[in-house]
Amino acid sequence: MNKVKNSMQAMRGWTARYAPWVGLVGILGAAQEALAGGEYEGSPQVAEFVGEMTRDYGFAGEQLMGVFREAERKQSILDAISRPAERVKQWKEYRPMFITDARIARGVDFWRQHEAVLARAEQEYGVPAQVIVSIIGVETFFGRNTGNYRVIDALSTLGFDYPPRADFFRKELREFLLLAREEQVDPLTLKGSYAGAMGLPQFMPSSFRAYAVDFDGDGHINIWTNPDDAIGSVASYFKRHGWETGQPVVSRAEVRGEQVDEGLTTGIEPTKTVGELRALGWSSHDALRDDMPVTAFRLEGDNGPEYWMGLKNFYAITRYNRSVMYAMAVHQLSEQLVQARGVK
Repeated sequence: MNKVKNSMQAMRGWTARYAPWVGLVGILGAAQEALAGGEYEGSPQVAEFVGEMTRDYGFAGEQLMGVFREAERKQSILDAISRPAERVKQWKEYRPMFITDARIARGVDFWRQHEAVLARAEQEYGVPAQVIVSIIGVETFFGRNTGNYRVIDALSTLGFDYPPRADFFRKELREFLLLAREEQVDPLTLKGSYAGAMGLPQFMPSSFRAYAVDFDGDGHINIWTNPDDAIGSVASYFKRHGWETGQPVVSRAEVRGEQVDEGLTTGIEPTKTVGELRALGWSSHDALRDDMPVTAFRLEGDNGPEYWMGLKNFYAITRYNRSVMYAMAVHQLSEQLVQARGVK
């Protein structure tokens, strides 16, 4: 059995370097036949999924089953996703998690190290370098925390053993197998978060296939260890989600009167207009057109309530993570990076 496993590992490395992943059909077949049954062997759900991938996407069923024989169900993943949500933090507690001296210093270093690539991404996509750097900083501390789970384990566990969101994660599993074939990499080698988010920018597989780009032109997209591709992919994501070059992100507001809270937006979408807010006692620090749609929100800061108007670029950031506080953390970290870079 050890000889079989060693042979498989050697052949798998060869496959990742030189052959399309679909080439596992011929290369790994005999070795995988010899494997003892894994945690997903015999699962009707897995058999149905493999049948769909074979029928709809041209995968070889036995070789795909071989991948699932090696996939592992991870109880720690089920524990993590089922854990009761933490108490919702106030902005005054959330902000210090991301706006730190260490993250700012590391961000300045990252910016300087990849200055030419960031400048090219800004030129091609219109997304400021500091916003790209900030996203990577908030998501993974510039690659320090990209996740230690094999993506195949994460998505298999959640797709087949977590009924509340099984449909979503099976879709992501399908996208993951497709991207592994397209990028000619072994799906058993790629790592990510417990939910299957990958690389420096923490893209889910569907986002990878839709928005990730080969920014260094080497013929492959690598957001795990190639900062060039990660930078270009973040810029591509924001451009495709409506980022407007040269436009502001948020505007601080002053409020007065008893109708102020009637202006607060329910959800993330910019459903209020500046004019509607003005009629309810809001006034912006910036000159904004009355017909401009905004997301109106209040945060509990160190010095009391803060009222803000999120503009179109703010909404673009929330498309990365549907959280007002997340978008504010990204924005304010980007501002701090600009200031620190100007000083140093």
